[in-house]
Amino acid sequence: MAEPGAGNLAYGLTLPSAVATPGIAFWATESIFGAHGVAEELIEPYLLLVHELAAYACLFTGAGEQIQLTLCRPEGTDPVQVMVYDTHPPHRHRLLAGLCDERRRTTLTGVPDLVETHRGTWGFGPAHHPAAGTCTWATLAQAAPTVTT
Repeated sequence: MAEPGAGNLAYGLTLPSAVATPGIAFWATESIFGAHGVAEELIEPYLLLVHELAAYACLFTGAGEQIQLTLCRPEGTDPVQVMVYDTHPPHRHRLLAGLCDERRRTTLTGVPDLVETHRGTWGFGPAHHPAAGTCTWATLAQAAPTVTT
């Protein structure tokens, strides 16, 4: 078995859709990132991102159902990708799909700003088989720029 390092960060967690889930995701991610040597200046923003995405996924997943949280660094040195899967399927009707997409964007109030500050990317779309529902993902590329006065 390989020791945890930058090149082998790949975790998938199944969590209940519950009030405590964002906190549990936060603490689990903190442990994982500590073991894998994620850059210190990115740990706090990533923890905030994980908390927000887990809470968001729970909003789109019924009580008693489960969300999926995936943390991975695809090429070892790339930014960590955070993905959450909720059980709310994409709508086939164009009007409903547009309304649901807008609801998703407005529900993710802090994520776009956090991602922009850290020059990352985010988005959402239909989950790929074997997952069902919707996948929302985000990355943070670097620490926030420091402001000098």
